[in-house]
Amino acid sequence: MKRSRENKAVYLTAERILQIHSMLIDETGGSHGLRDHNAILSVEQMPQQTAFGKELYPSVFLKAAVYARSIIMNHPFIDGNKRTGVTSAFVFLEWNGYESTAKEGEVEEFALKVVTEKFSLEIIADWFKKHSKKIKK
Repeated sequence: MKRSRENKAVYLTAERILQIHSMLIDETGGSHGLRDHNAILSVEQMPQQTAFGKELYPSVFLKAAVYARSIIMNHPFIDGNKRTGVTSAFVFLEWNGYESTAKEGEVEEFALKVVTEKFSLEIIADWFKKHSKKIKK
């Protein structure tokens, strides 16, 4: 877990993404293994990017979309990229005050569409927003 100095979001580290992948493979099957370590290091930094003092991805849902799309589309793992991408996004959202409301089957269908329909970050962010709710404290 890594909190940014510029804003209040709590971000995933490369190590946490690797843990998420390993746990998913253990639980759901598939092959362990990292294909591109630099892609994971890049994913760690992407949601935190700024330009001219402004965040490139100002909402938690856009940041979640960055995690999901980057992992799904860049295939850093030998297996389980779609599962890891969506799960990483939902872990990020949970750490930042939201929980998933997606029903069984919706996540898998969505992850496939990210690939086949090449969804934009905005479409992905909208999906996460529609399938999440604020955690009551």
